[in-house]
Amino acid sequence: MFEIIYMKADYEPWWMFEDWEELIRTRKTFEDMQEATAYLNGLLEELRSKHQHEKTKKNCFYAFWSEDEKSFCEGCDEDLQLYHGVILMQAGVPTPYDSKGIE
Repeated sequence: MFEIIYMKADYEPWWMFEDWEELIRTRKTFEDMQEATAYLNGLLEELRSKHQHEKTKKNCFYAFWSEDEKSFCEGCDEDLQLYHGVILMQAGVPTPYDSKGIE
């Protein structure tokens, strides 16, 4: 089983801090790798069209952001960058993906 997770947080998705699952906006499940990667590619293209910045780690974590999208942190008394994160998972584990498919 494959999952594509979309989250929005004040940190990039690869950090996966203790409460990261509370920040998930959508979680799509697929039995088929081709369906999962088709959905992933569509989501990545959509986020690329909306945000100026992108960073990828380990070919399974994707972060997108725009400099004007920030959230005020009262505890640290400053504005924090907001990130739109995408994670590809297989059987509950982050799974690398490239143009050839799941690694």
